Amino acid sequence: MGRGREQFTYSDGGEGYFERRGLKRHAGVFSLWALGVGAVVSGDFSGWNLGVGLAGFGGFLIALVVITVMYAGLCFSIAEMSPALPHTGGAYSFARTALGPWGGYVTGLAENMEYVITTAVVCYFAAAYLQNIFGTPDTVQPLWWLGLYIVFVGMNVLGVAASFRFVVFITMVALMILVVFFVSAIPEFEWAKLWNIEPDPGESRLLPKGVGAIGAALPFAIWLYLAIEQLPLAAEESVDVTRDMPRGLLWGFATLVTTGVLITFLNVGIGGGAAYFGSQTEEPLLDGLKVTLGVTSANTLGILAVAGLIASFHAIIYAYGRNIYSLSRAGYFPTLFSVTHSTRKTPWVALIWGAVVGYSVLLVLFVVGERGAFGGVILNMAVFGAVIAYAMQMVAFLVLRRRHASMPRPYVSPLGEPGAWVALVIALGVLVVLFLNADFRPGVIGVAVWFLAGLAYFGLYARHHLVTSPEESFALRNTQAEDG
Repeated sequence: MGRGREQFTYSDGGEGYFERRGLKRHAGVFSLWALGVGAVVSGDFSGWNLGVGLAGFGGFLIALVVITVMYAGLCFSIAEMSPALPHTGGAYSFARTALGPWGGYVTGLAENMEYVITTAVVCYFAAAYLQNIFGTPDTVQPLWWLGLYIVFVGMNVLGVAASFRFVVFITMVALMILVVFFVSAIPEFEWAKLWNIEPDPGESRLLPKGVGAIGAALPFAIWLYLAIEQLPLAAEESVDVTRDMPRGLLWGFATLVTTGVLITFLNVGIGGGAAYFGSQTEEPLLDGLKVTLGVTSANTLGILAVAGLIASFHAIIYAYGRNIYSLSRAGYFPTLFSVTHSTRKTPWVALIWGAVVGYSVLLVLFVVGERGAFGGVILNMAVFGAVIAYAMQMVAFLVLRRRHASMPRPYVSPLGEPGAWVALVIALGVLVVLFLNADFRPGVIGVAVWFLAGLAYFGLYARHHLVTSPEESFALRNTQAEDG
């Protein structure tokens, strides 16, 4: 073992350490595109519409434009970094190379919280659809959550090939459902319905809740894109990461911009309009399909509509599994979490552990939370981790551009440093906004405490038990080269 200048202790993990933590390559550009879109597509099915209730259609639309600009800067920056640092660690790997172990851990921990909680959010909305379909009472919600976790964690454990095949299939199903809705909604669309929320005293139809409400809508606009940035976690399972990763990421982003804009206008501009879809439903697409297809029974439509939520649930389980795996393999998390299946080469311990934590978050909120604001609370909790991870990745991009200018970059972002700066500023702004809404603040404070506890764990213990994983070895070599 050796002790570096920053008082971080490393080992090689011992005999057979990395053999017990192997992965298989499988993903091509189409699989990566499907993974990115599949991880996010549930945002078109549920959750985003709550932002319309908070800010009106005009306020939400402004929030969506701001967030789209942020994700453009983020995605192009990640598209540059991911083939240059092609490790499973993804965001943690970028920040580790640019900012050292503390920077890597802060980024990895924030992303871990984002994905673990995001699976819980998607699980919550999927269960809401299933409850609507089967008419079960709220008291059995935890059983729906448990069943969903068992089935889809199990599918992820089966193997990367099976996992990606299912992601491709279910993502295409979800997109076809969206296309059916878009086509059927056009004849029903009425411009006036976008603005039918009664304005507060002194406010307008454009911004019925005032300018300040735009900030409250930002986390819900993020829900239309959140998790597209997970693709670099598949680097060590990608067949040709330098070619396929930027393409899969940017094509995925373009797909989500298209579906996000269409769902925002067409789902709100039908039926009861903004006044209904903004606050009266947690199944906006299902209710929209009832309007456009003239069907009153929820069962058939609900089973179809839940496909988008299943796509994201499965894809983000994949993401938290690889995030936990990479941080554990490097010693930031307990190394037990990075052990992979002997034949299937999937990080089964990480997948199960992430499910235990996500399910526990749901149970805690079920017992103590405000039921009427449940979905909004847990969504804001996921965004807390996301925007910290985004900000850290943009800082890493800027540092890599300046301190490691000679690093080979198979893809170069056309937005460059200005794009990263804009994304950084917006991400930090959203982080501040998260603490301003009193309805969601308790949940945000809860994850902030979780985050601080994670930092204490690293400072007191994990930094003395690091392992020279691929991410760490790469970062250490680059640090030595920089020192000359």
